[in-house]
Amino acid sequence: QVQLAESGGGEVQIGGSLRLSCAASGDTFSSYAMGWFRQAPGQERECVAVINWSGDNTYYADSVKGRFTISRDNAKKTVFLQMNSLKPEDTAVYYCAAPKDPLLFTVRMSSYGFWGQGTQVTISS
Repeated sequence: QVQLAESGGGEVQIGGSLRLSCAASGDTFSSYAMGWFRQAPGQERECVAVINWSGDNTYYADSVKGRFTISRDNAKKTVFLQMNSLKPEDTAVYYCAAPKDPLLFTVRMSSYGFWGQGTQVTISS
């Protein structure tokens, strides 16, 4: 079991930056791949980034590639999402998630069994 709690959301202007954090509980965090997802109003939840257990393999959605960076600190049981050059279309609730199979590196939402409560990110002009 993994419990997750996101923080770091807020409102920033176009072109600004935010760093989201996801703190995990449980002794097995370092075994888990982790993902960041987002859901904008009226849209489906989408995967924006995934990181494997060791941090040496990552995935980014095309829409955020080159602007977002996912990283993790296993000693602190935390995964981060650094978001730069933010655009209005990045406005969404952002969720961190852990897969049901800890080692599974996937963008498929149905494979994730543990979710945080979400943090709102709003990009304003």
